[in-house]
Amino acid sequence: MISQGSTANVSAKLEYPACPVCGSDQRQFPFRLHRPYSVACCTACGFHYLYPRLIESAIQEAYRESSYYEGGACGYADASYTAQESALRATFKRLLHNLAGRGLTSGDLLEIGCGYGYLLDEARPFFDRRVGTEFSAQGAEIARKTGADVFVGGIEQVSLERKFDCVIATQVIEHVYEPLTFVRQLANHTKPGGHIVIAAPDIGGALRKAMGRRWPSFKAPEHVLYFDFWTLSALMHQAGLTNVRRLPYPHAFPLGLLTAKFGLTMPPLLARPKVWVPATTVAAYGRVSNA
Repeated sequence: MISQGSTANVSAKLEYPACPVCGSDQRQFPFRLHRPYSVACCTACGFHYLYPRLIESAIQEAYRESSYYEGGACGYADASYTAQESALRATFKRLLHNLAGRGLTSGDLLEIGCGYGYLLDEARPFFDRRVGTEFSAQGAEIARKTGADVFVGGIEQVSLERKFDCVIATQVIEHVYEPLTFVRQLANHTKPGGHIVIAAPDIGGALRKAMGRRWPSFKAPEHVLYFDFWTLSALMHQAGLTNVRRLPYPHAFPLGLLTAKFGLTMPPLLARPKVWVPATTVAAYGRVSNA
């Protein structure tokens, strides 16, 4: 979570983008967030994006801060990344089993934005080699304890000579300023016939519809893109992927974090159990062409 101190002098660091997917300047504003941010809907292609947004260098500076993963949210004291470790590991373990059931595991794995390496650690039984990238140097250091190779920065830190059977980016693409370029970069690091897996908060999901503009994934200024399955799959097709399909992605959360997002507090012992929420995340996978 980005602190108020990190967003001082925000107005000097704002930009007013065209649609990040199709480039159109025609937009509506279905959701007004806290000032100065709104969610724009492109009237040409239907994609939702943050408007205005911080310039990319400012937001990446915040991601590199050691405190980024440990900030509380929504008034819930245990909203830090480490406090959610059990729920996140359960989420990633189920994701990996879903991938294995579709024949998408084995060989070499690359995870973009690996955080503290919980997915990389759970992936030990599923892949021969594991590599990750992470903007936070502290996060990368923790993730290396899983035995994976972890580079500080983005995908550009991984040599193009290294190709992977599976490339995963979960809860990453909503932070990306040039999504088509990003997915093409993922494809450039994937072996012919390999697969790319992308997951993001689902703007078309039941939780967003129930909460309206209070949806927690309207997280300005970090989240600059908002996907549903149709916009995510269209982007993946546009980047050249084939056989793009929806992937089930149930997500576990600590009960206290869920209730805090509705403005409720719970005693610590009751707040710790995991609750599975099926309609928070949209995920899809696609195949990189052999050509």
